[in-house]
Amino acid sequence: MKKILALLILWAVAGCEPKHSVQRPAAKVNTPKPAAPAVIRQTETEYEQLMKTHKPETAKVLQDLLNGSEGSPETSISVENNSACNMVLTVSGPNFFKKIPIPSGKIGSTMVPKNQKYNLSGMVCKAVYQNTKFVSTSYSITITN
Repeated sequence: MKKILALLILWAVAGCEPKHSVQRPAAKVNTPKPAAPAVIRQTETEYEQLMKTHKPETAKVLQDLLNGSEGSPETSISVENNSACNMVLTVSGPNFFKKIPIPSGKIGSTMVPKNQKYNLSGMVCKAVYQNTKFVSTSYSITITN
């Protein structure tokens, strides 16, 4: 499974489409009430600003996915954005905070310290995504709208 996810990340980074798709459960976005247009504009502005300075950790994430992170103090979190909108994913935990811009149809990822609880949140189109996860090994989700 790790090798398949790594290949999907490589295809996303290279802009290629995989010939075979792997079925995984998609994370549903909680939609208690639609976001105001101002919030959507703010998210898009934040996304554009982050894209200017964001440095992907592709090599570290791929190494973690392909080789595992048995002896490493870090592991990866990968999020596939299958929505029609760009998003900014916020990953926060004890002594860790990062915002990751994820284009529509692409995968965003980061390395995080192992064995900690993380809050994942972001605005996806007009809906809010929130999840809390204890991460001890590589973690991957797919977000759709």
